[in-house]
Amino acid sequence: MTERSHYASVFRPGLFDGRVVWVTGGGSGIGRCVAHELASLGAQVVISGRTQSKLDAVAAEIAEDGGRCDTVAFDIRDEDAVKANVAAVIAKHGPVSGLVNNAGGQFPAPLLAISKKGFDAVVANNLTGGFLMMREVFNQSMEKHGGAIVNMTADFRNGMPGMGHSGAARAGMSNLTATAAFEWAHAGVRVNAVAPGWIASSGMDTYGCAMKAIIPKLKQHVPLRRMGVEAEVSAAIVFLLSPAAAFITGVTLQIDGAASLGSEIFPLGSTSTSVPFDGFHRATTPEVLK
Repeated sequence: MTERSHYASVFRPGLFDGRVVWVTGGGSGIGRCVAHELASLGAQVVISGRTQSKLDAVAAEIAEDGGRCDTVAFDIRDEDAVKANVAAVIAKHGPVSGLVNNAGGQFPAPLLAISKKGFDAVVANNLTGGFLMMREVFNQSMEKHGGAIVNMTADFRNGMPGMGHSGAARAGMSNLTATAAFEWAHAGVRVNAVAPGWIASSGMDTYGCAMKAIIPKLKQHVPLRRMGVEAEVSAAIVFLLSPAAAFITGVTLQIDGAASLGSEIFPLGSTSTSVPFDGFHRATTPEVLK
């Protein structure tokens, strides 16, 4: 990555001046990157997650770069905690104009080996918790003031073999996004989602040995012949939050280098012309890809 002291966003400086934007799962990975870009564009960023030390580290980075970032640690699967923390953030910072529902997680396993407890946990992480955040931010703020929500899904278009619990939850989030876009449009609230494919992010280092052996080979199955980077997902999210997307709602945007398209019948060509967007000055390469 290029040595820089600031985020190289393609969006104009000050785009989010005076706006409060909340990023769940902001302590690492894509959420960390999104928080940095939003702060660099003038937003008062709020990041949340379950581990205060991770949130504090990101907030310190953003402050060092000249941005503003507040932190709140809680579990989005806890309905009472969601209600209380949304109320506390609004009381402190005012209306929330943007919500990035990024928090989530899963573990690899074939369907036959997934217990009900494991299935429920992944659905709670990737669907139920996001619903609770959407509902409370809408009920407590956006219903009166409007706003934009961007939900995180994943590349589930052709199923998700090896992570069926996550695929089910992510498809559910995409459908929930469409429903919320319709039901909340009257309040001036737009709701969209992004569906990243294989993105080089810190989450890759959390998988077990079997999955880590596969990860370096994934780019061979992407028509662009590379993995995506966090800044490419962040840029899409920032666009969907921005005024330029004022007539876009109910959409799930694929960010996967066309990996979800085509068929093995048609072999992939080779290319070296697709260059990642090197926007995030604090990006790090996952250990599994080094």
